[in-house]
Amino acid sequence: MSQISNIYSGKGVCLDKANIDTDQIIPKQFLKSIKKTGLGPFLFDSWRYEDEGFLGKELATRTIKKDFVLNKDAFSQSNILITRENFGCGSSREHAVWALKDFGISTVLAPSFGDIFFNNCFKNGLLAIQISDLNIEKIFLNQSEKSPIDISVDLVNQKVFSKNLFTESFEIDPYRKNCLIEGLDEIGYSLKYENEIEIFEKKVKKERPWSLND
Repeated sequence: MSQISNIYSGKGVCLDKANIDTDQIIPKQFLKSIKKTGLGPFLFDSWRYEDEGFLGKELATRTIKKDFVLNKDAFSQSNILITRENFGCGSSREHAVWALKDFGISTVLAPSFGDIFFNNCFKNGLLAIQISDLNIEKIFLNQSEKSPIDISVDLVNQKVFSKNLFTESFEIDPYRKNCLIEGLDEIGYSLKYENEIEIFEKKVKKERPWSLND
């Protein structure tokens, strides 16, 4: 993951549905891919297109559903998804997060998330923020059909807000917060301590040479 400045702020797009599961985020036929890139065009596939998609299908041959919010020109550059409770429920597929990231979504705001999906978000640099139903409702009520709403995320101070609309503090695990700020995944975080790990290994090898293999 690349180091962030304030990429979690931006333009919001509202998806007014509750209990969106991972199969709706990225249907099962796309799970054959083991790449984290290339799934963005198939995000919410059955909602965005009239026909069923599959890996390798030419997008130019497909018919989009013009009334679906993510297909509208006004929201083509939106990077913050606002939705209802229990987003990302269902199966544990990490592809759901890959698809959102590849589409350009950096932040998801919802009252609640599926547990496994929530964990997968942070493993892949996607910020998932739980905010109150009240403020979610304010966003939906103030979202224009012709232009996205501006939303700011202060990850350092753990606040999300929209001017003259709402401000809310959010909780985030300190380790996850640090990884997002520094642009590190779990391996990258471990490599920060590469020197200490090497010193420890040498010490253990010297004291207990039978415990480590060359």
